[in-house]
Amino acid sequence: MPDVRSRFVEVCVFRFRADAPEFLLLRRSRDEKVYPGLWQFVTGKVRPGEHAVDAARREMEEETGLVPVRFWTVPHCSTFYDPAADAVEMVPFFAAQVDEGSAPRLSREHEEFLWLPPAAARDRLVWPGQRGGLEAILGSIAGGGEAGLRSRLT
Repeated sequence: MPDVRSRFVEVCVFRFRADAPEFLLLRRSRDEKVYPGLWQFVTGKVRPGEHAVDAARREMEEETGLVPVRFWTVPHCSTFYDPAADAVEMVPFFAAQVDEGSAPRLSREHEEFLWLPPAAARDRLVWPGQRGGLEAILGSIAGGGEAGLRSRLT
């Protein structure tokens, strides 16, 4: 039976431009061993003893240099099966709003970034879990509403 574990986090960074949300996608460097050239949200590993929310904030800072003005837990987890480890990974999903004029400072892990409206961001995301996280943010956070108020951390 496969193990179930949670060793990664994802952070969907967004901003509002003319009252419409734009989402930050990062393109993995071509020399990355895992998924080179893939467009993704901020993604990273949780360190031993680290809480997922702290890992999410740390990864956001390391990969983009951006500081959120608001930060949420998202009512969504991405999941995937790792055949090498015979394990199912549960990936907590977070949302981070930054100021309208924010520009990321990329780490070596990524080579390019884009700010995209929802439909264009959805089209670039490969994994269904990432698209589901984007939809959850659009439905419960970026559009306002009670779920966004209740899941907001800062």
